[in-house]
Amino acid sequence: MNKMLRAPTTPGEILKEEFLVPMGTTQGELAAHLSCDVKVINRIVNGRVSVSAEMALKLAAALKTTPEFWLNAQKAVDLYKASKKIKHLPKPLKAS
Repeated sequence: MNKMLRAPTTPGEILKEEFLVPMGTTQGELAAHLSCDVKVINRIVNGRVSVSAEMALKLAAALKTTPEFWLNAQKAVDLYKASKKIKHLPKPLKAS
């Protein structure tokens, strides 16, 4: 397993810095466009909640990306966080 040297960029950071800021779009405008509460977008942007598969579909459609783009970014963050919690992984099982 490869050690990650730095924390990956969160989907929320990507959303803010690569989409909202360059487009001149507010979190409220995106939330209205996606038919969700602005709190949902704000929590994603601030890294307090993960991007769900449903939200990945919505973001992909609205921002001309793919759902995999958002889910892969979330997966990288989740694996990084898990790797920081787990100090020792089990050895592989031996085949009998």
